[in-house]
Amino acid sequence: MSEMRKERDSMGDVEVPANAYYGAQTQRAVDNFPISNWALPDALIRAMGLVKYACAIANRDLGKLTTSGKTPLETEQVDALLAACQEVAAGKLEDQFPVDVFQTGSGTSSNMNVNEVISNRAIEINGGDRFASEKTIHPNDHVNMGQSTNDTFPTAIHVAVGMTIAEELIPALQKFAATLRSKSEQWDQLIKIGRTHLMDATPLRLGQEFGGFARQIELSIERAQAAQTAILELPVGGTAVGSGINTHPEFGSRVSACLAEQTKIAFIEAVDHFEANAQRDGLVQCHGGLKTIASTLFNVANNIRWLGSGPRCGFGEIQLPTRQPGSSIMPGKVNPVMCESMMQVAARVIGNDQTVTLSGTTGGNFQLNIMMPVMGHATLESIALLSSVVNAFVDLCAADIEANEDACEAAVEQSLSMVTSLNPYVGYEKASELAKEALASGATIRELCEQEQILSEDELNQALDAMRMTEPQE
Repeated sequence: MSEMRKERDSMGDVEVPANAYYGAQTQRAVDNFPISNWALPDALIRAMGLVKYACAIANRDLGKLTTSGKTPLETEQVDALLAACQEVAAGKLEDQFPVDVFQTGSGTSSNMNVNEVISNRAIEINGGDRFASEKTIHPNDHVNMGQSTNDTFPTAIHVAVGMTIAEELIPALQKFAATLRSKSEQWDQLIKIGRTHLMDATPLRLGQEFGGFARQIELSIERAQAAQTAILELPVGGTAVGSGINTHPEFGSRVSACLAEQTKIAFIEAVDHFEANAQRDGLVQCHGGLKTIASTLFNVANNIRWLGSGPRCGFGEIQLPTRQPGSSIMPGKVNPVMCESMMQVAARVIGNDQTVTLSGTTGGNFQLNIMMPVMGHATLESIALLSSVVNAFVDLCAADIEANEDACEAAVEQSLSMVTSLNPYVGYEKASELAKEALASGATIRELCEQEQILSEDELNQALDAMRMTEPQE
């Protein structure tokens, strides 16, 4: 059995692993919530460290840490506190945050987990005994000064979400959009048949089709930016219910400014702290943007999967890179695995949106939302999954897609929808008759028109010029 030490909180003594940096309140949460074995995302823990750092900077500059409270800190202790916060923000103590996601709905257990770790690590940095019963750098009085879980935990969620969108999701989408745009330009002169309702439609260029995909991802970048904008207001400074009890009037604005400087993201103090404490509407809006991005990615992956179907009995208009054997029973079979991976991620993110929406809708009562840990987990999971799958899809699929020119061009003349370009010459009714006759006889539209001398040779060649059909004509 692991060695234990005794820690104490307001409810009494608790046995804690001997070498853990956390204390009694963390251990109580570990014991109370043996639910999923899902810890909070690393990005959220790092963001909490950054929030604690910004709070300590604000309290230092306001003179609160060295003059206020039962035991004011010395300058060296403040420096140690800041250093410990920076270590958490840098991810150096990630094994010290064991509290399950499905915990107290405010995130108090995780907030105290962070407070205890920073307190004990700061004491250690300052040369003190972190195992002593009297905490010379106290988790509540110093690390949590001017704060409540109710304002700092959602602030950390916003910071983590804003940073991961900026650092992971947007760059991945930009790479994907650039790859698709390059394919669009490469295949700009390659004609193929269009499809609507999965049925033959008028011609277009493969480059135009991939240009449409590229634009979908370019719009996804804009949606990611809008999702980030939705969480720029920070609740910090509202403390327990939004009133700002036990904190300096400038605290919220100073912390927000510090976080903006540290992250290079335009975070600001909440316009109304009662709204910011009580509701997570911004997070719901943010994840709605992520859901839309997931929907787009599903569509693009599924279309690419269809275009690459075959190799002999499908559309086969593009060739997807071969990544792995596709069947345990059919030798030589290769499947569109990267498309399928992206589609599954999209389904997960759309499911996460239901979690976030329900949590935001029913979890907020009066001055507090009590579904915040799962909201933060779901949102950060969605960002991480979207970012990872987009990068993998670009590197392992999209970048190496090749066009099958023969398959693209072979279907154009065979399509009955070629008759559409005859509408201006013979009218819709006559063109419809020609399409039906061609289908019954097996002839192409061109062959039928030549047989029945519907148009002169020059007019027919102009009308059935597939390249002309891919652009508007005067």
